[in-house]
Amino acid sequence: MGVTHNTEIQRNQAKFLAGCPPDQRDFHARMFRTGNAAIGYHQQAQLIHDPTLEDFDDWLSGLPDNIRLDMQKQGFDVCKTHLPFTRHVMERRDVGIDDWMKEHLSQEDYALWEQN
Repeated sequence: MGVTHNTEIQRNQAKFLAGCPPDQRDFHARMFRTGNAAIGYHQQAQLIHDPTLEDFDDWLSGLPDNIRLDMQKQGFDVCKTHLPFTRHVMERRDVGIDDWMKEHLSQEDYALWEQN
């Protein structure tokens, strides 16, 4: 499954780009492409991989004590949409963000993303 697209977001991005000064348009377009790919990666944790309490417990075990305690208080239902947790879910299923971004970005966009 690919990146989930939101038509309203795409319209807003296109409108923003149309109003951008020409010298800034390429930069902002690249940021949108990169952001959209990253969002798609994190959405896959929910849409395809269905995070479990086992994922949550495994994630908590790797956090520093102060953060772990805060995340435990927030609970699984709140944390299951947190980006660090969704990345953990994806990586537990051998779907790394680097490979995902490489697959969903052009070579040029990926090279620039990889530098940051």
